[in-house]
Amino acid sequence: MEFTPKKRFFTFIRNLQNEICEALESFEPHEKFIEDRWERKAGGGGWSRVLKGTTFEKAGVNVSEVYGPVPEVLKGTIPESAKDFYATGISLVIHPVNPMVPTTHANFRYFEVTDKNGEIVDQWFGGGADLTPYYLFQEDASHFHQTLKQACDKHHKDFYQEFKPWCDRYFFNSHRNEHRGIGGVFYDHLRPEEKLSGEALEAFQQEIALSFIHAYTPIVEQRIRLDYTRAQKEWQEIRRGRYVEFNLIHDRGTLFGLKTGGRIESIFMSLPPTVRWEYNHSPQEGTAEAKLIQALTTPKNWA
Repeated sequence: MEFTPKKRFFTFIRNLQNEICEALESFEPHEKFIEDRWERKAGGGGWSRVLKGTTFEKAGVNVSEVYGPVPEVLKGTIPESAKDFYATGISLVIHPVNPMVPTTHANFRYFEVTDKNGEIVDQWFGGGADLTPYYLFQEDASHFHQTLKQACDKHHKDFYQEFKPWCDRYFFNSHRNEHRGIGGVFYDHLRPEEKLSGEALEAFQQEIALSFIHAYTPIVEQRIRLDYTRAQKEWQEIRRGRYVEFNLIHDRGTLFGLKTGGRIESIFMSLPPTVRWEYNHSPQEGTAEAKLIQALTTPKNWA
């Protein structure tokens, strides 16, 4: 029987978008997300939501559902018989005001291609979640990773052991020889019947996506009221510069969106509102800032 999850998964991520936005709004006394509905000329569109508040300097939670003829950029990477594609996913980036609260990113998506008769010739799930702290708290890193590991372990004993190193490899600023953050999980091209049946794979995708809220919001609750200095805020902005470098130079999702005529405002939603680049900046040895850099150059088993 053909595995056709696209309608179910689209409904799931639209509901998840509401849940995540409500969880983030609970930290804001006055501000709410604004939604921008957009359409893609070649087929489909999306729902972009953005929040600016006193806890989150910028939080974006986007859902998209796009379809149409296979773009040229995909040809050669999918079966030759593929004529049309369908892709849906939720993508979010949260940039906090307080530098003691980490930035986080998550993305969960489904992709399929069909032949001229409308038959599926390839399909897969992808996604992940990762944490980018400015000041390193061991217990935060452990909580984030442990929450994701528990979600993975419920479905396959190998998933976390594969997806954690995959995340470390992917979110890596090779031109700086350092990781963007302390990782999490990352995976792509998870196809039905390779390690799990279609239904079991879909259940995993939903479980790991739902676990994001439980992985991140307790960290916000723990750090939101910590004091910080102007110098620490400047350090946050310097590190945000590294975040921008990764997204513009290395991130496949950003590059794919730009090459396929994606909506610019939604693509660049991931970028923080304030950043800085200090020439040849290096933190003093023995400081909390130096401790972070050390963690970003040597991946660790946080879970």
